[in-house]
Amino acid sequence: MEQKKQTPQVRFKGYTDTWEQRKLLDCIQKITDLRGRTPKKLGMEWSESGYLALSALNVKDGYIDFSQDVHYGDPVLYDKWMTGNELHKGQVLFTTEAPMGNVAQIPDNRRYILSQRTIAFDVKPDLITENFLATVLRTPTVFASLTALSSGGTAKGVSQKSLATVDIAIPANMNEQEQLASIFSGIDHLITLHQRKYDKLFNLKKAMLEKMFPQNGSLYPEIRFKGFTDAWEQRKLGDIVERVVRKNTNNESSLPLTISAQYGLVDQITYFNNRVASRDVSNYYLVLNGEFAYNKSTSDGFPFGAVKRLDLYEKGVLSTLYIVFSIRNQSKTDSDFLTVFFDTDRWHKGVAERAAEGARNHGLLNISADDFFDIDIFLPSHREEQDAIGSYLRQLDHLITLHQRKIEKLKQIKKSCLEKMFV
Repeated sequence: MEQKKQTPQVRFKGYTDTWEQRKLLDCIQKITDLRGRTPKKLGMEWSESGYLALSALNVKDGYIDFSQDVHYGDPVLYDKWMTGNELHKGQVLFTTEAPMGNVAQIPDNRRYILSQRTIAFDVKPDLITENFLATVLRTPTVFASLTALSSGGTAKGVSQKSLATVDIAIPANMNEQEQLASIFSGIDHLITLHQRKYDKLFNLKKAMLEKMFPQNGSLYPEIRFKGFTDAWEQRKLGDIVERVVRKNTNNESSLPLTISAQYGLVDQITYFNNRVASRDVSNYYLVLNGEFAYNKSTSDGFPFGAVKRLDLYEKGVLSTLYIVFSIRNQSKTDSDFLTVFFDTDRWHKGVAERAAEGARNHGLLNISADDFFDIDIFLPSHREEQDAIGSYLRQLDHLITLHQRKIEKLKQIKKSCLEKMFV
């Protein structure tokens, strides 16, 4: 059968030859597949140290992550498990399920144990480089072919028989292969760099939210800024905020908002890629910049809903299912402090005690506005301490968002390049 030949839309200068379309398995001389092995089947257990085990939970999109789900095998286990199937630096790893389709390469010359839901490819070096294979497996066309090998809600795994159906297009010139791989390796490095900074800042904020706010009935936080020693005050939320029931009667705004636990009060159309609000929003609440809204819907990581402040727009409209409020006295209560207070879990108990048993409307907490404003909040008596806490944590938020946006932008660049620089 005559091979199909094509060229990519964007190409490095000096390369003009058409690419060759081949079967993936024609480029592979060996697939190391040890998915059936477990320590128990070998009469052993994981150990506290030794050789790291590589599973689908460690193989991410372009890199290896051992920040969690870490297992070790001792030398005896390694010998029983890996003899004859040793891995090497640069070797391509592919996750067969949970998650399906992640690709990375062995990062160094240490010994690793190939563990659950992950297989390793040895390439035919006269046809394809390891770096190029790791890149081409993540192109939209090939990724779609690979993910199609799973069915339903649970991946059935990838067999050599199913891999035999996958086609890839490759340049015959090895230099072109390596140049392409180098571009994406550089992008992946930047994504990983920003992801690590994001994770570090996210974890720092999480720790500070725990330590900078009193807990377990105390009125003194574990960590404070220098110069502040007084006990914090316990107040009813309704004492420091007032409900906003302003309607959009005169159609002052046509911007429908929703509350995202991650992104705050955002444009509904941008967030959902669809308009959920009705066309007539005159009966919606009109929310102004700096005002807060409580979304009673529960979600992962937010078991009691989320409270967010409108920061991104001058005004917008919200469904009357939300509870909207503003600060009564800005000179006594810092808005940034209140924003970060609702990032903690210190108000969850109050909602839990007042919400009716059970839930309705698919996770919408059954709590009235009056009951919500009756919950207790804790805040420093000195406005200056509120300012310091609010400013510090909002700065962390800014840095977290900055790295998150850089990650998203780099991923979009990578996606576009994968579409245009490959057949």
